Amino acid sequence: MAGKIRVLVTALVLIYILLPILVILPASFTSASFPSFPPQGFSVQWYTKLLDRPEYIEAFLNSAKFALLASLISVVLGTLAALALAKYELPGKSYIVSLLTAPLTVPQLVLGVALLIYFTPILLAGTSTGFLIAHIIICVPYVVRFVLTGLSGFDYTLERAASILGANPVTVFWKITLPLIRPAILSGALFSFLTSFDNVTVSLFMVSPNMRTLPLEIFSQMQDAYSPLIASVSGVVVFISLALILVLEKIHGVGHLFGKSH
Repeated sequence: MAGKIRVLVTALVLIYILLPILVILPASFTSASFPSFPPQGFSVQWYTKLLDRPEYIEAFLNSAKFALLASLISVVLGTLAALALAKYELPGKSYIVSLLTAPLTVPQLVLGVALLIYFTPILLAGTSTGFLIAHIIICVPYVVRFVLTGLSGFDYTLERAASILGANPVTVFWKITLPLIRPAILSGALFSFLTSFDNVTVSLFMVSPNMRTLPLEIFSQMQDAYSPLIASVSGVVVFISLALILVLEKIHGVGHLFGKSH
């Protein structure tokens, strides 16, 4: 009986979480000139019309560019930080971990306001550099968490054996450490890309009128009117997010973010 209740509760929670997606995707395929659910007819016209809207294409390219840069830099910084935390007894290690993962717990609205206040006097607010730094700040914690989890079962005797056999530290890292933690690094990179690409709250405080991202373009257009075109853009974001999550699960498992095994 208890097992059936757990299954029922889990199913209800999943439905509640997935309900917005279950509404927006069918609505994006409507043949009507207004959004409706259930959709009236079936058509891909709203997806094809996206190609005639340069503001969406430009916003998509901006999102992809910043997400790629933020994930690459976050992987380098997060991996180095995780290796240092895992391999060395640093003073105040627990406080350092808490500091590095703080953006995961601080509300992004608060983080956005704090970054805006901090960046304005140093002339980074509303610039590409400030925008990128803000996204790196929210992405690094995921890389640190993934790599620390990947290192939790790491056998350091392999590194010591390679060193005894004459390998220098760079060779040990490249030939021993990196291949073993590569799934964790790739997972952190994908999750960082997804976090940056989908971000709205922090981006809203960092963006300038001449620099738009796809989620912000959707948010801006929603202020004026809601059309099936907005639903189709949202559908594109959902498809990209789902594709990356599937790749993430295939590489490392989403549960590993929380230190769980398959």
